[in-house]
Amino acid sequence: MKFRIQILLSLTIITSLLLSSCGQITKLVPKGTITVSIVYGSEKREWLEPLVEEFNASRNKTAEGQVIVVEAEPMGSIESVRGIIDGTLQPTVWSPASSVYIPVANSEWRKSHSGDLVTGTPKDLVLSPVVIAMWQPMAQALGWPENEIGWAEIAALATSQEGWSAYGHPEWGRFQFGHTHPAYSNSGIVSIIAEAYAGAGKQRGLTQDDLQTPEIIEFMAAVEKSVIHYGTSTGFFAERMFERGPSYLSAAVLYENLIVAQESKRLSGESSQIPVVAIYPKEGTFWSNHPYAVLNAPWVTPEQKEAAEAFEAYLLDTPQQLKSLELGFRPADPSIPLASPLDARHGMDTHQPKTILEVPSAAVIDGIQTLWHETKKPVDLIVVMDISGSMRGDKITTARASLMQFVEKLDNRDRLQIILFSTDISTLTPLTPLGEKRQQVLDSVAGIFEQGDTRLYDATLTAYQTLLENGDPDHIRSIVVLTDGQDTLSSYALDEVMNQINASSSEGGNAIKVFTIAFGDNADKDILIRLAEPTGGKQYDSSPENIQKIYDEIATFF
Repeated sequence: MKFRIQILLSLTIITSLLLSSCGQITKLVPKGTITVSIVYGSEKREWLEPLVEEFNASRNKTAEGQVIVVEAEPMGSIESVRGIIDGTLQPTVWSPASSVYIPVANSEWRKSHSGDLVTGTPKDLVLSPVVIAMWQPMAQALGWPENEIGWAEIAALATSQEGWSAYGHPEWGRFQFGHTHPAYSNSGIVSIIAEAYAGAGKQRGLTQDDLQTPEIIEFMAAVEKSVIHYGTSTGFFAERMFERGPSYLSAAVLYENLIVAQESKRLSGESSQIPVVAIYPKEGTFWSNHPYAVLNAPWVTPEQKEAAEAFEAYLLDTPQQLKSLELGFRPADPSIPLASPLDARHGMDTHQPKTILEVPSAAVIDGIQTLWHETKKPVDLIVVMDISGSMRGDKITTARASLMQFVEKLDNRDRLQIILFSTDISTLTPLTPLGEKRQQVLDSVAGIFEQGDTRLYDATLTAYQTLLENGDPDHIRSIVVLTDGQDTLSSYALDEVMNQINASSSEGGNAIKVFTIAFGDNADKDILIRLAEPTGGKQYDSSPENIQKIYDEIATFF
């Protein structure tokens, strides 16, 4: 009996203590959280990332008291919306580099949903016009800044047999131009839309009938003739241009903020390049306006929408807008005056752009992309594939399947050769247009099997010599080398291969690009880097799990 009383007393005391301290316990237990996931154009990463951290650290809450947690992932604008439409991405907010692709996104969304993916007119976060970045001496040779420059001058330079000689600078060689792949990058799609407008002599009201006119077709083909290669990222072109200099690229379609950032580096001594300036095409351009679109999607709850709007208000507040100015963006808030580094000293013009082009309909944008495929610069491509004995099993199976998918991404006008190497070197298909032999190539690739040793250097040199002799200098010329091991049998040494590759470096951006893929852990990555990087190509690390993604990225260069 005494023991039972003691237990009851103890329970009473514990209960009393718990009740008396319930207020303190409530303070220790956090309320629920609400997550806002954002996929955004990577161009504003340097601005957005620290702001996400600051916002989350402040533990902002919804009206119901839920703590808002923002999770932001940088991603290509077109890549991200494709993921949203096919259901592999389900963000609360989509913030692409510009609003240009929103009509296409809504059109695709309506095929399987009622209503638009993006409703109304989303607010802009920061602004940066799409410009043509050009080295200052080259711009001055074209009459800048007294004379306005546009797509017409780009087309004339691209088709001129004299190149820069016509402007008194034969030492500059051919005009070399670059923009990203319009199927993967916002600046790429903006480039070809602007080309179409310039070819039509319009600034708005572009129609599908316009796209059938010889003027647009010939104009786009003329501009594209000077392209050295394409790519997935606007930042990638900026890096290549500013690292390799005028011999690699004369000009490229970039965002104004990237030029401001480069000039800030040059003025501070971080870069030794000559000055670069922003050319605002006289025919008109687009804003990279970074819209903040809370998606009209079934997975976005009312609570998430409320939380997303709270983060939007934070980003548009003056302190955050001023931080964007420091990084070369124009604040979305027009009441904030433009100040350094947004000035002529940093390569830009605050009075530009004077003309903003109208965003066409989804049908017209699709038509422009089709026209681009018909007029773009073809590629002369040699794939060099390791089929040595170490490729047996899943490796050769995956390599066959991924190569077949890669071939399917190439256009009919592209010329393709496939070289297989092991103990011997053999040609699976010669360097001829793909359209007339596509199915034959696919059937041949399906029959590849592994055997023998690894003649990596000999096979790479064979491909390089073939492109030098038979490749069309008016095409993009590239080699893709895939290997899972180290060279074991070649007659040529690595230095001999590199001497030949380096001998054509005077071609700059028009030189043959070598892309190398280390397939598995045994490949000598250092050697593959040495083969790729001097040419302006790239080395990739791959496995059976990600080889297709790597082939997909390489395909965007063409």
